Amino acid sequence: MSRRMTVNSALSSPTPSMEGNLWPAVPNQRSAIMLSLLFQLEQSQWWDPERLQAAQFRQAAEVLRHARRTTPYYAERLSDIGWRYGQPLTADIWSELPLLRREDIQDAGERLHSRALPKGHGKTGAISTSGSTGKPVRVLTTDLTTAMWVAFTLRDYIWRRCDFSAKFAAIRYDYNNTAGYPDGKQARSWGGAYGGALPTGPGAMLSITTPVANHVEWLARQDANYLITYPSNLEAILRHCQAENIRLPEMREVQTMSELLKPSVRELCQEVWGVPLTDMYTCQEAGYIALQCHGHTHYHAQAENLIVEVLNDDGSTTAPGETGKVVVTHLHNFASPLIRYDIGDFAEVGEPCPCGRGLPVFNRIDGRARGMITLPNGDQFWPFFSNRKFGEIAPIRQYQIVQKTLDNLEIRLVVEQNLSTEQEDKMRTLLTERLGHPFTMSFSYFDEIPRSTSGKFEDFKLEL
Repeated sequence: MSRRMTVNSALSSPTPSMEGNLWPAVPNQRSAIMLSLLFQLEQSQWWDPERLQAAQFRQAAEVLRHARRTTPYYAERLSDIGWRYGQPLTADIWSELPLLRREDIQDAGERLHSRALPKGHGKTGAISTSGSTGKPVRVLTTDLTTAMWVAFTLRDYIWRRCDFSAKFAAIRYDYNNTAGYPDGKQARSWGGAYGGALPTGPGAMLSITTPVANHVEWLARQDANYLITYPSNLEAILRHCQAENIRLPEMREVQTMSELLKPSVRELCQEVWGVPLTDMYTCQEAGYIALQCHGHTHYHAQAENLIVEVLNDDGSTTAPGETGKVVVTHLHNFASPLIRYDIGDFAEVGEPCPCGRGLPVFNRIDGRARGMITLPNGDQFWPFFSNRKFGEIAPIRQYQIVQKTLDNLEIRLVVEQNLSTEQEDKMRTLLTERLGHPFTMSFSYFDEIPRSTSGKFEDFKLEL
């Protein structure tokens, strides 16, 4: 009982929407929707696996029906499956559905997009991502998928017992170019999406594309209690602080995202700052895949948002302790249905968690690794590459940037035909602007850019 009371206590004070009404607060419509989702997530996380799967298949049946009716790609791909809407969707039927590869999304293009979005799902947007393979894909999102993203963000805060009155800092890519050094971007809350449901303390953000030493100096000025950034960037920050004997006394917890987290970084975080590190597992096109369980280092799949499968090479389901490829189905994206999508990552399945949640467990995630780019003056920073901009230059199917020397980059590409001289020059200009240094760049072309011998893919590799 005390466990559930701790979780629910975070939801006791939503943002009031009426003048003079402080307690009990009456939230606005947007906040009410979010609090309703959180209430449902609070219940469903304790369901047993059988009940969770039954609910997933009910929702997946709606996605299958819609995809076959309204998307040209799935109208053809699912035309001969034995299941028909109205029939129970079972694990056996589900296992017969074909996997969706990144190459399939690239080839399908707009044929994967729905021509008749269901009423109430809101406006659509588009995202482009290379995920953990360096292969850019473009998918549509909706207001519904955004709402689900926010709900699982709030679930993450609640699981971690975050103090919503504290200060939150983020060092990540700045899509709007408003968080440059030295000031970064300051906000009254942790973000509009979060503050709409629950009141929070202030937030701050700094662009990732600045030298690590500047990250540390900026953090020291923020007096933030929580920090979120990428694992490779955090490791560089921690090593700089260790070398310079820098402590951040106000820091309570660090969270990492988007990349492979090495266990040594958890240990380094405790050694240098004396605070815990919590990891999350997401991808842009599918949202939250798994969140770290409080008090443990393993992860819980977010089964209310996705069907997450971990499969052997023969397509069978892996057992606890085994590692397989991660396949996800988005249960709420009707704009670009992603059904049994092989995202290119690998995970090790775990035993049921002592916390009592029925959500599936992953012991370990193996995804994208990332190095830090090094400039001739010794500065290091986390590189970010624009998949959308790459796609405007040429239909690039896969890429990898390799730093060979302090002044030289090798641009490895998988394309249907080699780039023209003009296209290569545009790539050089784009990367020079993005990286802030006039590197000498050479281009190499491949049929496929493989993972490393350890199974990781690096869209940026440091070979100095």
